Amino acid sequence: MVAEHSVGFEPADRLAEDRESVRRRFWRKLKRVAAHLPFAEDLLAAYYCAFDRQTPRHVQASLLGAIAYFVLPFDFVADVMPMLGFADDAAVLATAIRMVAGHITHEHREAARAVLRRGIDEADGKAEVA
Repeated sequence: MVAEHSVGFEPADRLAEDRESVRRRFWRKLKRVAAHLPFAEDLLAAYYCAFDRQTPRHVQASLLGAIAYFVLPFDFVADVMPMLGFADDAAVLATAIRMVAGHITHEHREAARAVLRRGIDEADGKAEVA
C-alpha cells in the first residue's frame, strides 16, 4: 500500500525520508536545469514550504516526495529528452502542490522569486524561510 505522502515511485519515496540528501541534491540539480524549467518558481516555493519549520509534517512529507522525484537522476521520463523531459516532474510537483496549496505561503513564494532574481548560484540553499 502506498503511503499518503508517497509519490508512488519507490526510489523517490526512499530519498524523501532523508531530508538533508534531498536538500543537497535539490540545489545541485536546480543549478543544472533551472533555465529549462517553466515551473522553477513553483518548485522553489514547494522547497521552501517543505523545509519551513512551521509547515505541518504531512505537508512536508508530500512536498519532499515530489522534490525527491525531481532530484533523482532517473525517473519515468528522462530529463534529457527535449520538451518532455520534465513533464513527469512537473506533473508530480503539480499534484503535490494541489494537495497542500494552502500551506505554501506568500513568504515561500517571495523566497522563490528572490532566488530566481538573485540567481540560483548565489542562493545555493542558504536562503531559509523562518
